[in-house]
Amino acid sequence: MLPGGQDERRTVTVWLMKGSASRDFLDRFTADFERTHPDLDLDIRIQQWTGIGEKVHAALTTHADGGAGPDVIEVGNTQVPQYVEGDRLLDLTLESMRDWGNRDWLPGLADPGRLSSRHYGIPWYAANRVVIYRKDLFAQAGITAPPKTRDEWITATRRLDSGGRQGIYLAGQDWYTLAGFIWDEGGELAVESDGTWKGTLDSPAALRGMDFYRRLQALGEGPAGADEEHPPQAGVFAKGEVAQIVAVPGLARAIVEQNPGLEGELGFFPVPGKAAGKPGAVFTGGSDLVVPANTDDRDGAVEVVGALAGAQWNAELARTMNYVPNKTTLAKAVAGEPGVAAMAAGAAQGRATPTTPEWADVEADNPLKAYMTKVLTGADPAAEARRASRRITGLLSPRID
Repeated sequence: MLPGGQDERRTVTVWLMKGSASRDFLDRFTADFERTHPDLDLDIRIQQWTGIGEKVHAALTTHADGGAGPDVIEVGNTQVPQYVEGDRLLDLTLESMRDWGNRDWLPGLADPGRLSSRHYGIPWYAANRVVIYRKDLFAQAGITAPPKTRDEWITATRRLDSGGRQGIYLAGQDWYTLAGFIWDEGGELAVESDGTWKGTLDSPAALRGMDFYRRLQALGEGPAGADEEHPPQAGVFAKGEVAQIVAVPGLARAIVEQNPGLEGELGFFPVPGKAAGKPGAVFTGGSDLVVPANTDDRDGAVEVVGALAGAQWNAELARTMNYVPNKTTLAKAVAGEPGVAAMAAGAAQGRATPTTPEWADVEADNPLKAYMTKVLTGADPAAEARRASRRITGLLSPRID
């Protein structure tokens, strides 16, 4: 008989996404969890990102597999708002405050998981953009240390943009990078008032962010009418004529694979902010853990979330997978890896997209990309910002079915 008078173990079913954790990590976590929780077994099922939204919606509505639905689900941090509606997720506010130290969570993971001061999505891991640069080209240009401020960044990039080389490759429609510049200026992509969302690219602060993007983007040959994946910027960088790109550190591996001659020549620094000592704001991607309201084992699910998001295994996940841990206080866990350390420094200033389910419609239509291209090709920024803001407002307006 198990402790507490229970005759048999209970199984907690966990959905995690493909690539989020290695098989070795999951094996070690499972063994430790089941050892320390003698009444629980883990059934970890790996899911594909393709089609996951529909699958999660179905699982939250009614148990799949004849009642054996998931008790814990990994979801993208910005996806949490679309799953909260209809009381389909458990409110984990009490555990967040009492047991899990929510004050130290990265805001870019925590904010999308919170609605009306209630926590539904529990931060698991983060990733965000940094500047990947050529150490040899910096040295040749007489730049002895990475820039700490935006002004220093512009000055260094201008010096690098010579002799047939691009100071930076920044695609014209990299709106995630633009969002960081807007946030740094005190602006927002959209704001909510009394339940109504309004696009705000036309605010003075947001326009200042776009102007900085324009100035930086001009110091290279990034296409005004395409994003960072068209063409993939790793391939552009690998050709050897680019000094910097803004990307997640993991892209360095793809660059070296395409150009082995760059082995040892790549460095990393956080996207600079307006003042030294504080990196710039960045969009934080990553994952949160949620518990469906229709779970058959609330207590078991909470134990799994607490273990995965707790200091021991969260730090271990970060070291194993080169992620940013879910708390600023755990940044030391990745201090030995330069790319991840730069990412962690930036993540402390991380943000997420507006916390509304309709933001998915904005990204699908993406008026930000068209706005950026028009400004970079000479259109009036204020006029185009007003046009894009109106489009965002319309997309965020509740629809009557």
